[in-house]
Amino acid sequence: MRHERFAFKGNSILLQGLDYSHFLYDSCASTQDPIYRRAIVRFLYILKVLKMTDYDVVGIGNALVDVIVNIEDSFLEDTGMPKGSMNLVDLDQSDMIYAKLSSGREVSGGSAGNTMAGIAALGGKGAYIGKVRDDQFGKVFRHDIRSIGVDFETPDSTDGINTGKCLVMVHPDAERTMATFLGAANSLTPADVNPATIQAAKVVYMEGYLFDPEDAKAAFVKAAEAAHAGPTGTKVSLSLSDPFCVGRHREAFVHLVEHHIDILFANEEEIMSLYETDDFDAAVADVRGHCEIACLTRGAKGSVIVTADDVISVPAVPVEKVIDTTGAGDQYAAGFLYGYTQGWDLETAGCAGSIMAGEIISHYGARPEADVKALIQETLG
Repeated sequence: MRHERFAFKGNSILLQGLDYSHFLYDSCASTQDPIYRRAIVRFLYILKVLKMTDYDVVGIGNALVDVIVNIEDSFLEDTGMPKGSMNLVDLDQSDMIYAKLSSGREVSGGSAGNTMAGIAALGGKGAYIGKVRDDQFGKVFRHDIRSIGVDFETPDSTDGINTGKCLVMVHPDAERTMATFLGAANSLTPADVNPATIQAAKVVYMEGYLFDPEDAKAAFVKAAEAAHAGPTGTKVSLSLSDPFCVGRHREAFVHLVEHHIDILFANEEEIMSLYETDDFDAAVADVRGHCEIACLTRGAKGSVIVTADDVISVPAVPVEKVIDTTGAGDQYAAGFLYGYTQGWDLETAGCAGSIMAGEIISHYGARPEADVKALIQETLG
């Protein structure tokens, strides 16, 4: 008798690697009716696949709490930080500055966290993997990211360094100075990556900022291997995050892109840094074929979506006034990945990314303020 999994050829590729043969045969053994038997097999299969695709996107990144506080320019006099700068600080420096600040708004942040917030705002279902300590800021991060509809189940670190935070100090003229303490975010290990969570997603999205620690590199590879080993075809995406980050890890990033990454996100400077060229078109030629899709953002020039067979140009969304470009790449990724996981064509998904980036640069902050779901529906129809 023919194995029942071949009774519906359209789904047979997804069943390969799922050893259901004995279970399904036992379930169907009591009937000789081939139609009834096939119905049982198909029903069980669909239930399993639906269970394994609980998420549109699972994000992996630096779990940071953004503390946003209004200050006077004179506040910086004792800190040594130039106005408008981004500064990496240690715990003592962070605590010293934090103690002098007035009360402010505390929200979950980090690059991948911002992307997951954008996906949730569009109506997508997501989960997040990142490391916080079992302290007050860890509680803030966990509560906030869950409150926007993103699952976050990574266990707290119970010892070692505190939860990371970014002190965002806003000046009277709306300029921002930032002091970032990475903290526990740097302690993510492969043990924090649950293959079942990865395989429950259509796409896993990884933040290049997290790539400095060796354990984080191993966690990235584990996530990618789990995605590609799973039965549901989970795609692996990576944001290069920063040209200096690319410079530190160029060889490892090139290997990751060529062997593990399906969807790459980078801006113009980052992709040229990756392939050590000053020519954007040369970088496009280099990345072509090394991953399934490369989404390359170019600021006011829009973006280019590169595949093995095509190069698609997507215009930027014009805005009345650019206020703050922080988070533009994070939200472009959110828009594109949301569209991609909904089955939209690449150009339409890229347009969704442009709309999200346009919204975010029209105000301060890295999270959407407008009803972006309605905005995309109105713009794209």
